[in-house]
Amino acid sequence: MLITHLSPLAASLFSLLAIASLLLAFVMLGSRWLLDYLLAFTVESWVIAALSVAVAYYGGYPELYLIAILTILFRGMLLPYLILRIIRRLNVDRELHMTLQPSSSLVVGALLVIFAFVVASHLGGQLGLAGTIAVLALTVMLSMKLIGFLMLSVRSEAISQILGLLVLENGIFLGSQILVPGMPLLIELVILFDLLVVVVSFGILVRYLLAHVGSTSSRDLQRLVG
Repeated sequence: MLITHLSPLAASLFSLLAIASLLLAFVMLGSRWLLDYLLAFTVESWVIAALSVAVAYYGGYPELYLIAILTILFRGMLLPYLILRIIRRLNVDRELHMTLQPSSSLVVGALLVIFAFVVASHLGGQLGLAGTIAVLALTVMLSMKLIGFLMLSVRSEAISQILGLLVLENGIFLGSQILVPGMPLLIELVILFDLLVVVVSFGILVRYLLAHVGSTSSRDLQRLVG
């Protein structure tokens, strides 16, 4: 198993990239500007691509080089470009209606990370992986999933909803690179394709909201009921 046979250098590199990804999720959580969200997601995607390369090199999984290239092309270039086009067409630059202010969101996000660490430590102990990078990988994966759900709960702009879903999926993808790097290539490709479908679908939804409701807030979907 890769995570039980890592050199100190490889473990440190994996840890650095995983923590960097989590910090970028906090950048998104602590801002109200959509371009900040997008930039943080783009950098996060490049960091995850770098993690794929590192796992491929140290673990001997050559198919992950292809995953890294596709991650850069789809997550790091194509998806940010599509979302940027949506932002520019809608002429919306920041979150206007928030259930929690950015400072409060950061506090809640920190509490979620603590919760994720407790759960990951318990699972690592049960599986005999305590003291390995598996605990950190589980912590970061669960934290990013919870932060993604938090963004979906407290942000109302449709663009924020898109990026919340992408952060959630990034967490799953990051964790899989460390915990199960031998995941079949076909599954990875399906996940990347699903992301493209999600962004395109949300783009259509946002344009529909703007045309029929005059707003890009997901809360205004209630006006369409009936």
